[in-house]
Amino acid sequence: MRRADFPHMLEITTRWMDNDVYGHLNNVVYYSFFDTVVNRFLVKQGVLDIQKSQMIGLVVETQCNYFSPIAFPDVVHAGLRVGHLGNSSVRYEIALFRNDDDLASAQGFFVHVYVDRASSKPTPLPPELKRALTPLTGNA
Repeated sequence: MRRADFPHMLEITTRWMDNDVYGHLNNVVYYSFFDTVVNRFLVKQGVLDIQKSQMIGLVVETQCNYFSPIAFPDVVHAGLRVGHLGNSSVRYEIALFRNDDDLASAQGFFVHVYVDRASSKPTPLPPELKRALTPLTGNA
């Protein structure tokens, strides 16, 4: 994937501790970047209060494909788009771009099922969340 494929981009600075013994980012760091770009977007849009939101998204499926290494002190640009906006679920598609590269070093997705925080039962996406995510679908 290319940068232009993503309507939202977040710059994330790598840290020395992100490197593993092989001299590149450990695979768990990539998933952390996936979580960061999605949740930062939701918080910034005012549709997620990490401590108080009655509805929360639980990750039920995830995947990442790796194409080229990223390592400290690289800067990561995390691209975000929505691949599917369902009744109670969202498929977030993410690509990680190293420094100024136009091609993704890694790309993948995760699916959130939105549930009531207290009961953990799936709940329909509220209109304000749909409004915040629609521009990321390419259908805005």
